[in-house]
Amino acid sequence: MLDFKLDFLDHVAIRVKDINASAAWYEKVLGLKRYQLEKWGEFPIFMLSGKTGIALFPANLNDAALDSSSMNVKIDHFAFNVSNEAFAKARKHYENLGIAYSFQDHHYFHSIYTKDLDGHDVELTTLVVDADDFYA
Repeated sequence: MLDFKLDFLDHVAIRVKDINASAAWYEKVLGLKRYQLEKWGEFPIFMLSGKTGIALFPANLNDAALDSSSMNVKIDHFAFNVSNEAFAKARKHYENLGIAYSFQDHHYFHSIYTKDLDGHDVELTTLVVDADDFYA
């Protein structure tokens, strides 16, 4: 048994082709706030909702490209949890922006998935059962 607990997921670091275009996409599509700190230089750029978010790093385009359809070892996707009300609003927001997304019913959760500018899978998920039943 551990004598400490994790408080929340802080961030997921992703590599992107155009760091400023990606920062703008995450700001426009998910409303994340941009944190670019002087002491860190040009990167990473943190895109946060409260204390949770993503850290953008430039991709090395000289490295071999990964097969994005591979199910081998990789980060498959990352998810932000939202309320049921925010979930419905996010779907309308995606539709207003003309962003393609897919819906999945995971029984306990409903999720919508979209891809960012670099093809990363971004999920918004909402609990559709009583929290005490799921997190008990």
